[in-house]
Parts: sequence; structure tokens; C-alpha cells
Amino acid sequence: MPLKIMPKKKHLSAGRVPLILFLCQMIGALDVPLDPKLLDDLVQPPTITQQSPKDYIVDPRENIVIQCEAKGKPPPSFSWTRNGTHFDIDKDPLVTMKPGSGTLIINIITEGKAETYEGVYQCTARNERGAAVSNNIVVRPSRSPLWTKERLEPITLRNGQSLVLPCRPPIGLPPAIIFWMDNSFQRLPQSERVSQGLNGDLYFSNVLPEDTREDYICYARFNHTQTIQQKQPISLKVISVDELNDTLAANLSDTEFYGAKPSKERPPTFLTPEGNESLKEELRGNVLSLECIAEGLPTPIIYWIKEDGTLPVNRTFYRNFKKTLQITQVTEADSGNYQCIAKNPLGAVHHTIAVTVKAAPYWIAAPQNLVLSPGENGTLICRANGNPKPRIAWLTNGVPIEIAPEDPSRKIDGDTIIFSNVQERLSAVYQCNASNEYGYLLANAFVNVLAEPPRILTSANILYQVIANRPAFLDCAFFGSPLPTIEWFKGTKGSALHEDIYVLHDNGTLEIPVAQKDSTGTYTCVARNKLGMAKNEVHLEIKDPTRIIKQPEHAVVQRGSKVSFECKVKHDHTLIPTIVWLKDHGELPNEERFSVDKDHLVVTDVSDDDGGTYTCAANTTLDRVSASAVLRVVDVPNPPFDLELTNQLDKSVQLTWTPGDDNNSPITKFIIEYEDAMHEAGVWHHQAEVSGTQTTAQLKLSPYVNYSFRVMAENNIGRSVPSEASEQYLTKAAEPDQNPTAVEGLGTEPDNLVITWKPLNGFESNGPGLQYKVSWRQKDGDDEWTSVVVANVSKYIVSGTPTFVPYLIKVQALNDVGFAPEPAVVMGHSGEDLPMVAPGNVRVNVVNSTLAEVHWDPVPLKSVRGHLQGYRIYYWKVQSSSKRNRRHIEKKILTFQGSKTHGMLPGLQPYSHYFLNVRVVNGKGEGPASSDRGFHTPEGVPSAPSSLKIVNPTLDSLTLEWDPPSHPNGVLTEYTLKYQPINSTHELGPLVDLKIPANKTRWTLKNLNFSTRYKFYFYAQTSVGSGSQITEEAITTVDEGKMAMASRQVDIATQGWFIGLMCAVALLILILLIVCFVRRNKGGKYPVKEKEDAHADPEIQPMKEDDGTFGEYSDAEDHKPLKKGSRTPSDRTVKKEDSDDSLVDYGEGVNGQFNEDGSFIGQYSGKKEKEPAEGNESSEAPSPVNAMNSFV
Repeated sequence: MPLKIMPKKKHLSAGRVPLILFLCQMIGALDVPLDPKLLDDLVQPPTITQQSPKDYIVDPRENIVIQCEAKGKPPPSFSWTRNGTHFDIDKDPLVTMKPGSGTLIINIITEGKAETYEGVYQCTARNERGAAVSNNIVVRPSRSPLWTKERLEPITLRNGQSLVLPCRPPIGLPPAIIFWMDNSFQRLPQSERVSQGLNGDLYFSNVLPEDTREDYICYARFNHTQTIQQKQPISLKVISVDELNDTLAANLSDTEFYGAKPSKERPPTFLTPEGNESLKEELRGNVLSLECIAEGLPTPIIYWIKEDGTLPVNRTFYRNFKKTLQITQVTEADSGNYQCIAKNPLGAVHHTIAVTVKAAPYWIAAPQNLVLSPGENGTLICRANGNPKPRIAWLTNGVPIEIAPEDPSRKIDGDTIIFSNVQERLSAVYQCNASNEYGYLLANAFVNVLAEPPRILTSANILYQVIANRPAFLDCAFFGSPLPTIEWFKGTKGSALHEDIYVLHDNGTLEIPVAQKDSTGTYTCVARNKLGMAKNEVHLEIKDPTRIIKQPEHAVVQRGSKVSFECKVKHDHTLIPTIVWLKDHGELPNEERFSVDKDHLVVTDVSDDDGGTYTCAANTTLDRVSASAVLRVVDVPNPPFDLELTNQLDKSVQLTWTPGDDNNSPITKFIIEYEDAMHEAGVWHHQAEVSGTQTTAQLKLSPYVNYSFRVMAENNIGRSVPSEASEQYLTKAAEPDQNPTAVEGLGTEPDNLVITWKPLNGFESNGPGLQYKVSWRQKDGDDEWTSVVVANVSKYIVSGTPTFVPYLIKVQALNDVGFAPEPAVVMGHSGEDLPMVAPGNVRVNVVNSTLAEVHWDPVPLKSVRGHLQGYRIYYWKVQSSSKRNRRHIEKKILTFQGSKTHGMLPGLQPYSHYFLNVRVVNGKGEGPASSDRGFHTPEGVPSAPSSLKIVNPTLDSLTLEWDPPSHPNGVLTEYTLKYQPINSTHELGPLVDLKIPANKTRWTLKNLNFSTRYKFYFYAQTSVGSGSQITEEAITTVDEGKMAMASRQVDIATQGWFIGLMCAVALLILILLIVCFVRRNKGGKYPVKEKEDAHADPEIQPMKEDDGTFGEYSDAEDHKPLKKGSRTPSDRTVKKEDSDDSLVDYGEGVNGQFNEDGSFIGQYSGKKEKEPAEGNESSEAPSPVNAMNSFV
């Protein structure tokens, strides 16, 4: 099945003419196509298809070829006339006719001359159906004659005179192209002052000395013969009047000059055209050229206007420095008066050109070929226009219709021939000639009378493929005479398709305006006339459109980075798309930086040239879709350049610069920096910022600075590199405009005053010789200011001052030009000395066993001899004689700032004896200490015993050993021991409470259950209360005697059934133990761990109310599962972690700090393990041995 792809757009004209056999209308018809299937039996009158131009200029050096080609059926024969009479080519051996053609070839290369064959030629193509004729072809050989010999005299002119150098080329065919050159074949320069006219002459509005030369040469180029003819050179010399009087006046007469007076400035006059008015006639469709060239001094300027109208905008052009006005494609509407105006400062001159546009004949409706069937009617219309109105003349088969044979079916009505009830024998070719004085038009149109049944020329079973929702065009090229009617059917039994949904074109094409999926199928075209019927089937398939489901997105990237464009395409599964990436509608650059994979275009190392529009185009055989994205490459700006300093004043300057390229990101601001080459060479400082639209800045300057500036540009991407530095600009020196800052007066010794300040930098000095005037006097006295001028330093020491006396101080800057403004006065103090008096009336109030409050009376301020910084308390604990020998007494310090007279001492040891003293502190140091004051702290609860271990475990006893608390914090009264058993399910048994004298460090518990784990809780007590507890666990040993008894009892049961029963029971017990072991390992700790964490005191852990069993238990020491035997070795010692209160939370300085009122923020609480829970029942943990015994 032939495949035909539908066009993307509707084309029904020229592209379909070769496929359309017939379109019969009353006013015209198409040619009968020369289809191979019709050529054998279908006749057609001749038609001229190619001919030489009416005005045919030939090259005399080549053979003359006069073209005449025609088509027809049968093939036409050809004949020629020359100058109105028959041209017998057989009698001229130099003339031959091209085989199968009417083209004449005249051989003049070997012999003969072109001039012999000048004349008017006309070709006639004839067959049995009629005769067609060509235009009258005027054959003329081209000519390029030489210039006539002439002697050209040199020309001498005064400066400023006008001049016309004539060319006057020989008359050739076609006319020559004129240009002026010198001996070196270089074109002479032209301008508003010097230019070439349309006639070829060279016009000078006024001459200048530089116009002097001896080789003004006019050249004529004849393009047809490719020859150039040269005129004799013209010599021109331009001299001034003074030069003429000095050198040549005695040798030359006035007649040898163009004018006798010196040239002065003058108003314009026209060199061409002459006078105030002229006429111009042009033919319609040509280029209208109007020229005005004026002379004058200074050189005139030419202007053009159209009177009572405007110049056409799109067709008006100015040539030759506006001296020539051209209007293309001129029409009758362009007729009118055109005015050229020549102006210079001395006046103006006008010239009016009256333009008349004539017209050679041109077609309004040329006659068209007619194909008619016998008995039909038709018309030939020949309408032309021109100025003047052309005359219409008809010919038939080349003969004027007036003398042609009569035809009763034909009637002539001016420019129309009407045919009615035509017959087959009346076929002919008609010629229409429209002519006026400016030319003629000749058109051939045949009337072909045919009787043919319908024929369909479109190939059968063509497959059309169309994209859904687009129009489909199904061809049915047909022929028939009379004109067949066309019907279309869909499917084998469908009815005729109507134009409510479909479009039926006159050429037989069926158009489906919007093809859908259900449009797929077989379509049948049926052509009918009175002579018969023909049909043809074609097939239509509808394809899904190609779509871009992911379009590339616009991107803005920085130069040197990478960018990726994504383009995903969805298409019909039967079509294979080709995806092509384009840049700016052209191919991608052939560089490795551009890579394309299935859906992406990636560009690496992006450069400025990569910016543009990137298009993803997906093409199939049926459609094409595309999507575009714009890539904008940005970067930091290029640095500014061309920095220039203007308006240079003492304290300001204007800086101007040229911005660099913004690299596609607008400049937002410019940053100006300066360098002081005199004081800080190489160091750049910020000067100012201006908006990105400014290119100048008025800068404020300081005196005595050698400035140079640089500018940086900033956009949204970043900041440019700095520009080149500007020229240097040194400002004049001036007195300082500011004084030193940070002036202070502090003594380092009791008898001095050290005055310090932050000196001015070189930029702030404003001039050479920077110094400082330092002044001081006592604040509370009537002394005059004492002053001294020092060099550029930052410190001055005043000696011999009283201790800690306030002083008024000022420091003033000065240089060689003068003093800075009067400085501000600051207050300082001379040097401090150690305080002389200790605080008195020190009192201690013990708050509790770890906290005491201290009060003291303040010292007199004069005795401080400096800045009061605060009071400092030294305190220490009195050790026993044995401990005092072992280590040095450690004193602790708390500092209380300002004038406080009380403070808190935290973190004291209960049941201890302390001493303290208080000292005042200033900037120099501490004063003398107050008398030591002692105090006692009351008893407190003890710490946990230092260690607890279980030794010598037996079948029913355990021995506990311990060390007393490291901090008893009082007198121990007794120890409390609580313990309880733990069964195999980690439940706690009844709690036993036992009191032990304070002097004991060992205790043995008896009558315990064998092979049972116990948990112990142990703590000490004073009269104040119980201390923190320590815990431990241990297991009693196994009863070996009962194991032996169990073995003897087993010997009694020697029966097989008993042995099997015991094995089953043992297996069950083993399984139970394994399950328990797995559960214990899986939890990672006793299941009751969380409960014990929440309720450390076993006394508050309740028993289960429903069955009276013990609550769950977990190990509080380690989080490991129980192992066989004791989880704690017999010699294991558990020690308490010491915890002392920190003084940092209370005082200042080295140790800590108080609030202003001396109170301590926080809460003290003793932390100890709670009491274990009591129990009312005992429980023995099950073991494998017990389980075995239970069965005896």
C-alpha cells in the first residue's frame, strides 16, 4: 500500500496543480495535465512554455539563441517569421532549429555577423488543435563603441569656484555604467561637495586646492560585452588668488581662467537641471529618479518635498548625498510636482520637477485556457490597463479574428469572447493583444473541446497518516469532460459524506477539518459524468500528537558554571521522534562543553557567548514541536576604567569613571576607595558609595593627604575587581580638625599621674609636625593649668602628685599649621596606695550546718586611698591535731564587690569549727585583715558508709563488713540494716529491719534460707537523722546434704515407669529454665527496674492485692541479668561518691559571687537512698534442687 504523509498546512494551489486533471468553470480552466495515462489518447492545443525576451540584446561574439518552447498533444511543429515575413531557416546554413523544439540557433562564431540577423522574430507552434504564437522578439547585438579622440586642455580654477567635468560616453547597447577613477584605478572620493550626476558628469559645488590632480578619468563599463572604455585624463589645478598674483599673473591672460574675479562666498545655484522648472516622464513599475545638483560657497545642502502630497514612506530613497531622489515601483499616484531646495548660509534656491507617470499595458485579467465538453458554454476574458488605455485585439491560431473562419458558437464582445454550445471540431488557440504607444501584451489561451469519461489519477490505496486534531486532506485527482461530480464515502457501506462535517474541494480533495481517532478508516472517491463513473480507495490513520511534557526552563547562571536544560517528549508509539537542540535557531556549537543525552542538554564552563535561546525540537514524519528557554550568562561586573579627577579643590574633588560591562546583571552600586600614599601606602580605605546609575561622585577630602582613588562595581552576583588607580592628588596642609580620643588619667604609683590617649593617625594629622599639648590641674584646687607639648606619642607621666587625688586633664593636637579646636576636659586620679584600715565589728550568724552569714562595719573612704573595689573574706576550717600535721590548712576566699557590709558563706562542713577575717580591697590591693573570728557549725546527717561487702557466705548465714562514713557530720548514734529475699521471678520478699551499734564495723546474719538471694540497705545515723544508704546483694550457699538424700530416694524408685516420669518432669523443668533465661536476657535488666527507679524506698512498694505475691524487682547496681551464684563477689566493696557543695555559686573573684544583699540563690537538699519496703511474708526462691526435692 503506498504511503502518503499529509502536509502540515493546507495547500491547494501550485503544489496540487500537477495532480489536478480538471477544473471547469465558465471563465477559465486549467491545462490538461500531461499525465502518462492520458498522453496516448488525449489531445491538447499548443501552449508556449518558454520564449526569449521582447527586447533581446545578444553578444556579437557568441552564437545567437532565440528560444521558443511549447507543449501540446500531438507535439506541435514550429515556424518563424522575421520582420513580418516567413523566415525559411532551411535556406540559411547558419540557422538551425533545436530538435523537438522551436528554438533557433544562429551560428555566427565561425562566420557571419550579428548585425545581419537584427530584426523582429515571432515563433508559431501548431498542431491539429490550433496554433500558439510568441511575442515579437526584437534581436539586437550589443555595442561598446570607443570614445572619439579629443584633446583636453588642462583646467585652472580659483579656490571656491564651481566646476563640471563632462564625461559624454559613447552611445552603446545597452547603455554604459559610468564611474570616475584615477590612473591607479582607485575611485575618486565623492561627497556633498563633489559627486557624479545621473548623466555621468562629475560636479564640483566648489573646488579646493586638494582637488588638484592630473588624472580625472571617466570610465564606461559595458556589462553585456564585459568591456571598459576610458576617456582621456583631465587635469585640474586649483590655486588661490594670492598665489595667482604672485606667480602666474604675468604669464596668463584672463581668458585662461573660469571667471576673472576672486571667488567669494555665494548663495546656491543649480548646475543641473537648468532653470526653475523641468519635466520628467516615467513608466509605471520603473524607478523614478529625480536629480538636483547645486553649486555655491559654502557647499549647499539639498532637500526634497512633494507639493500637495507626501513622499511614499517605504518606496522613497535618497542617493548621492541626497542629490538624487528615487521612488521605486512608481505608480500613477506618484505623478505630481516635486521640489528640490538647495540651501547654504547665504540663501536658498528652488527647482520644481513636474512628474508624469505613464503605463505600458499591464494585465488585469489575462485569458485562461478552457477545456469544454461538447455542448458546454464558456468565456475568454482579456482585460488590461495602461496610460493611455490600451487597445484589445483578438487573434485565433495567429490570424486576426476578423479574417479567421467563421465560428457560429463564438461571439466577440470587446475584451470578451463568449462560447456557447461548442463542438469538438472548434478547438483553437486564441491570442489577445493589448497595446499602446509604450508597449504591448500578448497572451495565448486555448479552447479545447473534449468528450472524456471520468478518470481518477490519484494512486489507489494510498495510506495517509495525520496527527489528531489537525486537518486531513485526502486527494482525488480526476479528469473528465464534461466535468465529473465527486462524492466521498467512508467504509464499504457508508453514505456519501456531506459538507456539514467535511469540506469537499473543487479539485476533488476531501478535507476533514479536525481529524479524530474515529476518523481512521477507508475512504472511497467516486467521480461521475454522463459518460461514466470511476472510483478510488484511500486509507487514513490518525496518530497521537507529539508533545513536550517537560519544557526547558529559563536559566540565569554565572560565567564558568554549569547549566542543564531538560526536555521530555511524549509521542505516538508508532512514530520515532528525533530530538534536536538548537541555539538561536542554529546548530549547537561543536564543542565538548555541550553534551546531549536522552532528555537533557548540559553546558559546562559557561561563557558569555553561550547566552541565547536554546530550543528543543522534536520531529517526527508527521509533526514537529519545539520549546525554548533563554540562558542568560551573568557575572560580576567588569571593573570601571578611565578614572578622571576634575574640580580639584582643597577639601573636595570630583571623580568620574566609565562603567565596565555589567555582564548581564545591572550594576547596583559603585564603591570608591582611596589610598594615602604619604601615610599608608598600599592600604585602601572606604571613601564612598554611589548608585549604579551614577558615573561621577563629589568626594570630600582631608588636608595633607596624597590621594589616589579606585572604583569597584557591584551587581547581584558580586563585586568586581578594583579599577586601575586614578592619578594622585595631594591636598594642602591645615591645622588638625580633631583631638586625640580615649584620654585617661590613672596613676601607676602612689605619687604619679599617667595621662594616656589614642593618638591621631597620619591621615588625621592634616599636616606635618604633629604634636600634643598635654594640660592638667587638681580638680578641687585653684591651681592654674600646667601644660607641656610633647612629640607624637601616646603617654605622659606627671610625677610628684599626692596619692589618689582627682585631676582635670585635656590633650590638644597641633601641627606646623596650627592648633586643633579646644579639647574636652576629662577627670582622672593620681596613683592609689594600699588601704590603711581593716573592717571592724565583724559578726557571724550561723544559718544552718552548711551556711553562715557575716556582717562587718565599713572602713572610712579616705583610708581606702584608691577606688573601693569591695571586701574580701578569708575563712578556713580548724583541723584536728593529727590532720593538721598531715596537710596545710586550706583557706577559702569570697569577694563582695562595692560597699557591701555583709555576705553569705556557703558550702560549710557540718559539725566543724571555722575562723574568718575581712579585708578591704582597692585597685592597688588588699588592706590589713580584721581580727580572726571563730564559729561552729551544728551537726548534720552523715554521708553513706564508705564501703559495704559480704564475706563468708554459708548455707544459712552471711557476714557484712563496712567502713564508717567518710563524713559523719556529727556523732554517729547507730547503723540501720534492712534486707529482704528475692525469688526467681525477681519479686521482693518481706523486709527485715535491724539496728546495729555505732561502734560496730562487722555483723553476721543467721537463720537465712539456703541458696537464696538477698538485697541489703545500709546507712548511718546521727542525732539529726539518717544519712545516705548503700546497697548490696548476696546469695547463701546450696545444701549438699539434701542433694545426697534426693539421690538415695531416687534409688528406691527403680521401676521403669518412675524413671520415665522423672525424665519427663526434668525435661519440663529444663524447658521452663530456658524460657526464664531467655526472658531475662531479652529484657537486659529486671522487669521491675523502672519501678525501683521510681520508688527507691522498698517500704513504699505494695504487694499485689489479688494473690499476695511480691512486687517485681530489678537490680539497681548494674543492668545485667542474674547469673548462677551471687551477682556480687564476696569481697566486693561498694563506695559512696563524695559530693561537696561548691563555693563558686556563692562568692566572687576566685571562688564565687553573692547577690547584692549577700543572699545565696539556690536550694540545698541532702540526697540519700530511700528506705526499703517492708514485707509480711517470706518467700523462698525456687531452684532446680528444690524442684527435685518436691517430687520425693
